[in-house]
Amino acid sequence: MAEIITEYAHFFTATNLEWKKLLLPDTRKDVIIESMRFIVKDKRVIIYGFVIMPNHIHIIWQMQAGKKRDAVQRDFLRHTAQEIKNDMLINYREELKDYLVNAKDRKYQF
Repeated sequence: MAEIITEYAHFFTATNLEWKKLLLPDTRKDVIIESMRFIVKDKRVIIYGFVIMPNHIHIIWQMQAGKKRDAVQRDFLRHTAQEIKNDMLINYREELKDYLVNAKDRKYQF
C-alpha cells in the first residue's frame, strides 16, 4: 500500500539577527549540515535542497508523516543555535558579545 502524503515540500528560510554574518566560518556551516543530517536520519524530514549563506539559510524540506512543521523548525533552530553558541564560547568568545540581547527568555540571539 502506498504511503499517504500528509505534508508537501516547503521552502524554509532562517535569517541571523540583524543579518550578521554568523555562518561565515565553515565550522558553523558544519553545525547546520550535521543538524540536517540528524533530522533526516531521525525520519522527521526529507530534505530536497539547501543553501547556507553567511547571514541566512534556505531549505526545501518535507515533513515526514506525523511530524509538525513548527516543532521540527523549532527543534532544528534551537539545536543549531545551541551548538553554535557552545562553539563560540570556546573559540570566538569576543564575537559572541555581538549576539547579546536583553530578553527575558534568552541571553543570546542568533
